Amino acid sequence: MKRILLVEDDPSLGFVIKDNLSLKGYDVTLCTDGEAAEQTFNTSAFQLCIFDVMLPKKDGFSLAKYVRTKNKNIPILFLTAKAMMEDKLTGFQTGADDYITKPFSLEELLCRIEVFLRRSSEELPLQLKKFHVGSYEFDYTTLTLRNPVSEKTLTQKEAEVLQLLYYNRHRVLKREEILKEVWGDDDYFMGRSMDVFISKLRKYLKEDPAVQIVNYHGVGFRLEVA
Repeated sequence: MKRILLVEDDPSLGFVIKDNLSLKGYDVTLCTDGEAAEQTFNTSAFQLCIFDVMLPKKDGFSLAKYVRTKNKNIPILFLTAKAMMEDKLTGFQTGADDYITKPFSLEELLCRIEVFLRRSSEELPLQLKKFHVGSYEFDYTTLTLRNPVSEKTLTQKEAEVLQLLYYNRHRVLKREEILKEVWGDDDYFMGRSMDVFISKLRKYLKEDPAVQIVNYHGVGFRLEVA
């Protein structure tokens, strides 16, 4: 049974979400503030986190940052009533993998959860688990990107974007292809979040000047090694 940490300070909404996820076979732990959620995360093992942004004692962004210091791989989904793009981008920059805007349907939430849990548990063919990019070696099984002088653990979504770029490095990978493959949607907001992930990957790869993620304006991206 997959275990989910749900953090929502609205007791009615929290109960409805927990009850419906439980009916679908998930083991859901509900916390109503960020500090309680942090303590719970430290004492139990979870496969997915669902955080409201506006929380008492510690907000969702701060909670996500903390979780990422403990676990780079666990998917984090934000529930947010905020419509500002800056808030959504902040969520991705703190380590979140996706967001869903209130009000939302439980069917949409369940769909997002199923996609994340399926991707995080999928078994890749052996030849896709490790590859080299310039002086870097990437191991998908541990989400570790390393070169002779440094090592970085990627999030699940960062790893998916890097892998997709690598296995399509012979061509320009269209923006909509990346969005549909990794995010499942190609709307404007997802496109902006993808740009955040591309920027992060460029930072991780900057120690090898021969490796570049080239932006073909209005078309897409290509991973190039000189």
